[in-house]
Amino acid sequence: MKQVEDSEILEKFANERTKNEAFNLLLTKYQQKIYWHVRRLVIDHDDADDLVQDIFVKVWKYLANFRSDSQLYTWMYRIATNECITFLNKKKQKNNISLDEVSYDLADKLEESTYFNGDKIQRKLQQALLTLPEKQRLVFNMKYYDDLKYEEISEITGTSVGALKASFHLAVKKIESFLLSTD
Repeated sequence: MKQVEDSEILEKFANERTKNEAFNLLLTKYQQKIYWHVRRLVIDHDDADDLVQDIFVKVWKYLANFRSDSQLYTWMYRIATNECITFLNKKKQKNNISLDEVSYDLADKLEESTYFNGDKIQRKLQQALLTLPEKQRLVFNMKYYDDLKYEEISEITGTSVGALKASFHLAVKKIESFLLSTD
């Protein structure tokens, strides 16, 4: 099946008669990418599922205001990233715990998850990622898993390319250290 261009999706979305079709095309093109981006940040499948629904509700609500000064997927990743950060901060506040404790909770969920079918090495990598500060984890996930360019990550996060490169480098060093210390 031919991949639909973002410009075609936006054009269809602007027309009231083809608005629903456009949104279905958008979901087909981006739902899985957004899900895995969210899932890597919040770990839990059910939380990720709920967040993805919320994200696409926001996309539906605000897509008419999209100005095309960025790419559609970077705009959606920014919404997804902000939703994840808000979710993790609420979780931290609701449980009155530190972000480190949230990370331990997420690591436990990773161990128990029936949805995570990664091998031992993938599980270790995910545990290492949970030891990183939120920003480093976010940058690492976007660069390593989503294969985004630093310029795209900069658009999504509002952080300079130089700072992103430094965050990624630090994240890699911390992950290496974690993996070497847990052998």
